[in-house]
Amino acid sequence: MEKMKEIREQSDLDLNKQIDSLKEELFNLRFQQATGVLENPARIKEIRKTIARIKTVLTERESGRA
Repeated sequence: MEKMKEIREQSDLDLNKQIDSLKEELFNLRFQQATGVLENPARIKEIRKTIARIKTVLTERESGRA
């Protein structure tokens, strides 16, 4: 799990790439959950929160530019 400081230090391009990879991982974890082979269900919550943190930083940057 990344801290907000670490997220804010990254560029917009890196953050968007990270969101894409996290969404892909989240999809795979949900598939594992549906088939009953998910080992760490807390990882789903962690990924969702990280995606929200990244989106928050991107939104802050957008509103700061306007």
